[in-house]
Amino acid sequence: MITDQRIRDYIGSLDRGNGALLDGIEERALRDRVPIAKKETQALLKTMVVLTKPEKILEVGTAVGFSALLMAGVMPEHCRITTIEKFEKRIPEAKANFAAADMENRITLLEGDAEEILAGLEPGYGLIFMDAAKGQYINWLPQVRRLLVPGGLLISDNVLQDGETALSRYAVGRRDRTIHTRIREYIWELTHCDDFETSILPVGDGVALSVKK
Repeated sequence: MITDQRIRDYIGSLDRGNGALLDGIEERALRDRVPIAKKETQALLKTMVVLTKPEKILEVGTAVGFSALLMAGVMPEHCRITTIEKFEKRIPEAKANFAAADMENRITLLEGDAEEILAGLEPGYGLIFMDAAKGQYINWLPQVRRLLVPGGLLISDNVLQDGETALSRYAVGRRDRTIHTRIREYIWELTHCDDFETSILPVGDGVALSVKK
């Protein structure tokens, strides 16, 4: 873990939940081992949507639609979400969850490979949430940079890997070294390129907040 368990427990005790529908989706996701944003990350994500008031949101990694619905619940009335998912098994459940929340007209799910879909989108997103295959973040970054409006916010989840990202590549398992290298390369690019102002937060599994200059 990144932060002390007592701190996480205390923060968790303050959580008010997200309503019966979302709490049910989260419970099923945890039961079925579907990766979703941790409690601390959920709170940060909602706060950033309220703060930035985007007109368009792009999410890379729909899973069962939990994070998209989380953002939809606090986004401005005129805002719309586009979310991308490749894993066919999860797409029907995500669509069913969007329908149950009556959000089908505000959330568009694009099915297929993220790199191909990103290349075909038009710029204009005020907030982009990256929550998919972490080893691909660095490959998607050029398109994400293109799609984000100046002053827009890029939120990248799971960048600290429960603290493993801070370790030497030889301190992690051999099978995890490639993704470890790619995440570190991604973080280095976010923090050293001239296009972004970035803060890395030890929240949840590690979150990078990057504002496009």
